[in-house]
Amino acid sequence: MAVIQKIRDKYGKLTVFIIVLALVGFILMDAASGRFGDLFGRDSSVATVNGEKIDVREYQQRIKEYEILYNYSSKGRTLDDATRAQINEQALRELINEKLMAVECEKLGIASTKEEERDLIYGAAPDPIVQQYPVFANPDTRMFDPQRVKAFEQQVDQYDPTGKAREEWEAIKAYVLRNNLNKKYNNLLTNFVYTPKFLLDKQLVEQSTIASARFVKVPYAVINDAEVKVTDEDLNAYMKKKEKQYTIEEPTRSIEYISFDVTPSSEDTARALGSLNQLKTEFSSTADAESFVNRNSEEPFNPAFVNKASFMSLYADSIMNAPVGSVYGPYFENGMYKMTKVLDKQSMPDSVKVRHILVKIEDANQPMLSDSAAKLKLDSAIAAIKSGAPFGSVVERYSDDPGSKQTAGEYTFTLQQKGQLSKEFADFAFEGSAGEKKTVKVDNDAYAGYHYIEILERKGMQPAVKIATVSKALYPGDNTENAAYAKATEFAGRNNTEKAFDEAVKTQNLNKRNGDNVKANDFMIAGFGSAREIIRWMYDAKVGDVSQVFALENRYVVAKLSSKQEKGLMKLDAAMRPGMEAAVRAEKKAEMLKNRYKSSTSLDAVAQAAGQPVQQADSFNLASPFAPNLGYEPKAVGYCFFDGFKPNTMSPGITGQDGVIYLSVIMRGNKPMPNDPMILNQQKAMLDMQSKNTLASVMQEVLRKTATIKYHTQNL
Repeated sequence: MAVIQKIRDKYGKLTVFIIVLALVGFILMDAASGRFGDLFGRDSSVATVNGEKIDVREYQQRIKEYEILYNYSSKGRTLDDATRAQINEQALRELINEKLMAVECEKLGIASTKEEERDLIYGAAPDPIVQQYPVFANPDTRMFDPQRVKAFEQQVDQYDPTGKAREEWEAIKAYVLRNNLNKKYNNLLTNFVYTPKFLLDKQLVEQSTIASARFVKVPYAVINDAEVKVTDEDLNAYMKKKEKQYTIEEPTRSIEYISFDVTPSSEDTARALGSLNQLKTEFSSTADAESFVNRNSEEPFNPAFVNKASFMSLYADSIMNAPVGSVYGPYFENGMYKMTKVLDKQSMPDSVKVRHILVKIEDANQPMLSDSAAKLKLDSAIAAIKSGAPFGSVVERYSDDPGSKQTAGEYTFTLQQKGQLSKEFADFAFEGSAGEKKTVKVDNDAYAGYHYIEILERKGMQPAVKIATVSKALYPGDNTENAAYAKATEFAGRNNTEKAFDEAVKTQNLNKRNGDNVKANDFMIAGFGSAREIIRWMYDAKVGDVSQVFALENRYVVAKLSSKQEKGLMKLDAAMRPGMEAAVRAEKKAEMLKNRYKSSTSLDAVAQAAGQPVQQADSFNLASPFAPNLGYEPKAVGYCFFDGFKPNTMSPGITGQDGVIYLSVIMRGNKPMPNDPMILNQQKAMLDMQSKNTLASVMQEVLRKTATIKYHTQNL
């Protein structure tokens, strides 16, 4: 004890000092990376819009809200990497648009008042998203009940102590409120849009003006590429001629990369097959195939019967012909090794037509009626039917299935859909007889209640089997994963310069791939999926830099930054050269072909000289750039309606998409134009809607193009 006390006396103050120093260090680190980061010279924003910052915490909160909304709208479907990347990109785009929109709204005096925001959430007719939220539906009428909104907010923590329900509702409210300004702005812009009569008349004339033409198309391919020289001067002149097409609004980067794919080895195959073979004897003898599959398979047991049309397998014939109780396999299909046991065989209809009335006890775990009250309600419905009331009117009055109210309770289901239905409902519908009626009780995760079902029709009786399948995915094991990583690491270590990278690709005959025109705010690269880490590196690297090893799903990647394109006219680089060379070469070939056949005076002469057939395009109109047999050729179609082009004469050579076209119009005429006021009003309404939608979407892009937006890639 004396020794311990001595240590305390001697080192106590030092210990306290060290602890205090550590705490201060943590605080400074947090400050440097968090809300006080700017004081330490570190910008914590993800982007600036006309000098106004979007903070990383604001961005992360928006991503969180979008993930919650995705989970709500997708009914809990797993959020994969590609979807997460799309959410990140959408969150950033929305925050930028909000900054731009706020300025425009302030100029125009557009604002959301507190009263308006309250009505959007708590009013008698709130935003449609609020009205569609399931818990706000009255259980009796199935209609939106505004009284349930505040009641839900008061009780939500008791209803869901985990806090997820409140979190979801708060995300929905936030989305509705912030989207309101955008709606008001778009409404202000689009409500003045209309289609003037002269424009509608012009469209009607174009749609009714038709022509037929004979033509010869001489493909560019008749001239060998080697005969057409394309120089850098040609390419630069082409870019200047099409300056708008080759001007970019945002900087881009391009990479070349080598992918070391992680693919299953023979060892992995043996592992998957071995595990199935070990289970085969027990699988053959088990009486409880469902439990066996759910214990041992990577795919759950599916109790549905399948017939030849619905059994999507290369081995369907072999399995369906196997005796009951036998096991087929193992076999490989869709990335898995499988073995399938035949449990039962029956003759079943390919489809059934039924009608029903549903009275619910619960809906999405929300109580609606007691069991006895639900029975009484259904009994009343059945009594009404037996007394002669039309089935459809009884459905309208009593059924809790809103989808069936428009069909008098009738549905047609195929055998493929049987597994998607409630088991009790499906069993009776597919195994009962036409004309048979029955009341069945259903209780599942979606709802609980009573169905009164009548089978109206059964079609396409044919053999069907009930099967149980044990599946084992063929995936790379640790040894395979480590081997691929080792190869990637070795390649990156040996070839960490531009020259070494290029030489290794050539000498080792590696499959070099490209990721072109990647923007700073992108989250995906074509062929990669989610690749934000690589994009950060691209915007921090110099042209020619070789990356470290990046780990992606089922692959390791080593990349070389091949080019940078800054805002403005694009630079001619290796990535864009092939496409541009093809375009310039096509233009040169077009001029060569026009000169080659300039002395020809008829289509037949061109056809004979070029060795190409004379074809015919009938009854195409002025409003469409397509013509039968000719395809998408707007220049050629437009020339056919040129007043100076006389029928039965030959046009000059017209530069087309993939060849030079020579035309001869054989007919021009007019179809009767519609004069029904209803049709004309519908067409005008359609044009109005197209114009409004175009204006609303284009306006966002206009605001972005005229703004100064800078992305801070390392914070994204």
